[in-house]
Amino acid sequence: MELHLQEISEQQRESWNRFSPGWKKWDDLFMDFLKPMGDEIIHRLDLKESDRVLDVAAGTGEPGLTIASLIKSGTVMITDLAEEMLEIARENAKRRGIPNIQTQACDVSELPFADNSFDAISCRFGFMFFPDMELAVNEMVRVLKPGGKVATSVWNVPEKNFWITAIMSAIQRNMNLPAPIPGAPGMFRCSELNLISDLFRHAGLRNVFVKEVGGKLKCQTAETYWNVMTEVAAPIVAALSKADEDTKEKIQEEVYHTIHHMYPNGDVQIESSALIVWGEKA
Repeated sequence: MELHLQEISEQQRESWNRFSPGWKKWDDLFMDFLKPMGDEIIHRLDLKESDRVLDVAAGTGEPGLTIASLIKSGTVMITDLAEEMLEIARENAKRRGIPNIQTQACDVSELPFADNSFDAISCRFGFMFFPDMELAVNEMVRVLKPGGKVATSVWNVPEKNFWITAIMSAIQRNMNLPAPIPGAPGMFRCSELNLISDLFRHAGLRNVFVKEVGGKLKCQTAETYWNVMTEVAAPIVAALSKADEDTKEKIQEEVYHTIHHMYPNGDVQIESSALIVWGEKA
């Protein structure tokens, strides 16, 4: 892997390890939020009882743990860059009584598995972080058995994801942040409708399809929303770390106002939209 890609991966690894306590704290809330996307990924993989499945960029373990609970005579290899996130995945597996998983910290750009090793591959919200998405999908295809399926989810356009824009818009209004580098890792990097499906086809996958799936971040209160986003969302934490206290307070007030205006009854359940993309190895 090229040096600049390695540097991005190291930054990602350090960031996810650093934020692992926040993800552990809010795991139940976020796993409920992301469950519809995971369920659609699982549905599209068309799993068999004895399959060997690879879950890439699994973080705290999903959808790999759910897959393992469904294919009781199969196995799931749960992978992520960050060992501390995988530690949470192992704790979750033990708590839920799921024995048929393994974990391995590794980079999707250099998967430490032999060719044609897995019957199916899941990847929920990983592509937006991969330094080289083409290299990532090529590696997935390499370790996938012929006839096997890969399915992923990516965030749809900002206009359909108020759960992140509610706070990012306030930050951008109050801080002079540099524009993101085109193609660099980021939340909406993969939101263009055909971007991931084209990558899949170029990597040799066939029967490639895309489906939109929605979810709800059930925060209940503006305060919970603020706490969640400032404890798990690396871009938000990074931006706020550059703000003085007055600016940070002003951003928080604007976010609370926006949330209260959108949900005047006080029941904060924020809509989201993702694209599920799947395909099959010839």
